[in-house]
Parts: sequence; structure tokens; C-alpha cells
Amino acid sequence: MSIDAALSAIDRALGDGAVHRDREVRQGHAGDESECASVLPDAVVVASSTEHVAAVLRAAHAHDVAVTPRAAGTGKSGGCIPVAREGGNIVLSLEGFAGIEEIHAGDQVAVVRPGTRLGALKDAVLREDLYYPPDPNSLESCTLGGNLAENAGGPGTLRYGSTRDWVLGMEVVLADGTVQRLGRRTHKGVTGYDLTALMVGSEGTLGVITQATLKLIPRPESLSTILVMLGALSDVGPATTALHGVGNVRCIELFDDLTLAPLREHSPVPIPASVQAVLLVEFEGSEPAIERSLERAGARLMDVAPIEILVAKHAADRERLWSVRRAMSYTLRRSARFKRSEDVVVPRSRLGELLATCRLIARAHRVRMPSYGHAGDGNLHVNFLWDDPDALPRVALAQHALFVATRGLGGTLSGEHGIGLSKRDAMPLEQNPDVLALQRRIKDAFDPKGILNPGKIFPVRHSC
Repeated sequence: MSIDAALSAIDRALGDGAVHRDREVRQGHAGDESECASVLPDAVVVASSTEHVAAVLRAAHAHDVAVTPRAAGTGKSGGCIPVAREGGNIVLSLEGFAGIEEIHAGDQVAVVRPGTRLGALKDAVLREDLYYPPDPNSLESCTLGGNLAENAGGPGTLRYGSTRDWVLGMEVVLADGTVQRLGRRTHKGVTGYDLTALMVGSEGTLGVITQATLKLIPRPESLSTILVMLGALSDVGPATTALHGVGNVRCIELFDDLTLAPLREHSPVPIPASVQAVLLVEFEGSEPAIERSLERAGARLMDVAPIEILVAKHAADRERLWSVRRAMSYTLRRSARFKRSEDVVVPRSRLGELLATCRLIARAHRVRMPSYGHAGDGNLHVNFLWDDPDALPRVALAQHALFVATRGLGGTLSGEHGIGLSKRDAMPLEQNPDVLALQRRIKDAFDPKGILNPGKIFPVRHSC
């Protein structure tokens, strides 16, 4: 069989202990944190160097075996779940391929390997009085390789942009095992096509990133966090718009009325029952600049008439609020037998319309749909919760209705979690056949045999 021949070649190249075919190891690499069904790979190969990755891809390419790159498995769109393939499939584990190779204060760059935990990098650069801004809420568990593959975002995307904006260059192994250097080390450069930007967010379908050169900035001087308590969901849009004009805003996070219970439980200040939405707003900069921004924020929000605006006065209070926000997905998962989550984005001015539409969809399909997310950039995490297995068809209809409504509001189907398996068949709602065909040709140019993370991003050809 192709898979046996490929694994024999890989075993010779990598040595004992790299190839795993026992069921327990394969089960540990069969799923991610999405609601997509797990798929047992034929084997797991553990790589700890660029040479290992190149050898795996050479063997897989020669024997037409699919390779699904994987690091920590914290993705939410099924991007690292293998798919069945006639020649067999391998999960290529990069979780142990970690390390910060360099932090250069003068150049303000860091050079990292794909298995490096994001939290470890952020801590390391802070010790040098530097800062790496991308901040997905899974920062303590996710890895840089996964962040790059999915173009991860987070609360700070409002001020700093997503992962792609902070990647200068990379080392990447292509489908046939060829190792290439892309991009640059300098903060500025426009030579040729930006293949580095293309690779970021490609979800492991174009190549396997084995090293990345990341841009850093000076460490922010101060932070300040406020809670804006609103009496109606319809106030979310106007309040968000008001905050955009004050300056020094790092992020604006939203809790709707259905997600306020855990915040009420852990908030350092009481949240009245009349509150229907809360904005968690963070300011960043010098202390005088933040003070001026807080004053402007208070003045601008008066037109929205919030129930209350409270400042988190102590670092411990701020951390309590952010711990609730970071754990929100897991909190909701514990509140129902079944859960799905989508991260759609609409223009910021239409966020209130999206929230109202979610209420209509929830009532029409009899599904609970609590929402939270990054109000500052219009990115809403809409959840579907249900307890009866027979409700799944209603949930599917509600999910489709959300996608249609998002597109009708001028939005996009994914803000930071990628497409993977979970949204691939919804792609035609946003991209026309010619655009999808163009992207398929790019995929074919990088991976003519289609062995790299097959089945992801593109809709199945016979699907609607």
C-alpha cells in the first residue's frame, strides 16, 4: 500500500520513535476544538526539524499520501482533522518542533519555530521590553504554527491587525519536500509577490511553515480597562461607533445578555439586572494619553446613555474580567449538551442589526444563540446551543440563515477561525465560481498532487 511504502521511507529518514501507528496516539490527533467529527489518521509522524518535515513530504509526495499538518489542535474549524484518502493519510505533528531562535531588540524581530506557544513568545519579548501584538484567547495553549496557518486574530486586532500583519518572512516546506525562504527580515520591503502573506492563512494547504520571522514593537507603557453597561442590544452599535473616535483604544469586546451570567458571577463590580449588553474596553498608551481617552470616551458615550461606566482600578480586577472573556467558549460549552460556534464579521455600523437578526433566527428555529466577541471590528462569535439530538436539522437551518444574513449585511463568513472543514461548503455564499477556481489554480501550483491538507477551504465539488 502507498501508506506503508511512505511510512517505511519516513521511518528510515527520521529514525525510531517518529512514526506512530498505535490507535491511542492516532486518536489523540484525530480532532480539534471545533464541532467537526474526528477522523482517525492512518499514522502520526512527529517532526522536530525542517529536515524531518522535508523528508515526510518527499515520501508522501512520492507515494501520493495525504499530509495534515498539526500543532496544538486548538483550531475551531476542523483545519487539522485528516480526511480519508485512497493512498492513506498522515498527521504531521509539529507540536514538539518548538523554540525561540532569536529576539533581536535592535531589529525588533523574533525568529520562532512552529511549535512555540504564543504565550511563551509574548512573555519572552516582554522581558526585552518588546511586544508581539496578536492575542487569540487561546494564547497559553495555541502555537505560532497554528496562528500562522489560520491567520489568527483576537481582541487586539482592532488596534494591531491579525497575525498576517506581523509576519515578515518564513521558511516553508512545499508539497514535494522542497525548502524555500519567503519574505524578508526588514520591516519594509515590496520585492515581488508577497508569498509570505499568501502562506499565512492558507491553513496548511500550500506548504508547511517551519520557521517564521515576526515583527515586534516597543512594549506599551500602560493599560486601562473599563466596563460599559448598556440597557439594550440596539445600543451596541452606537456605543462601539462612539468609542472608535476617542483614540488609544486597543479592543472593544462584547457580551450579549445571554452571555452575561459568568461575567456577573466573576465581575469585581455588580452588574445590574437591567443590563442587556456589556462592552469590555481596553485602552493602551502612556498614562496621560489614556486619561485623556477615558475622558473623551465618557463624553462620547453620554449620547448612548449607558446604564453605567466603570473603570477596573486594579490589575487583579482587570485579570478577572479577561479570564471570563478568555474562557467564554468553554463556559458556553458546559451549558448545553451540544454546541456549535461561528465567527462571522459585519461592518461595525451594522453589528446591532446582526444581533437583532440572531434573535429572530433563534426564535424561528428554536435554538439558543448567545453571542459575544470583538465588537470593535464587527467580529461576532455566534453560538448555537441545544440539548436534544433531534434538534440538529433546526441548528443547521439556523446556521445557514446566519450565513445568509451576514452576507446580506455586507459581512464575511469567517473573521479569525479559518474555513477548514466547517465552512467549506458555505464558500459559494461569499465567493463566486471564478474566484474559487482562481484559488484552486493557486493550490494546484503549490501542490499539484493535492496531498497537503486536502478537503479544506474549498467546497466539495458536488455540494451546493
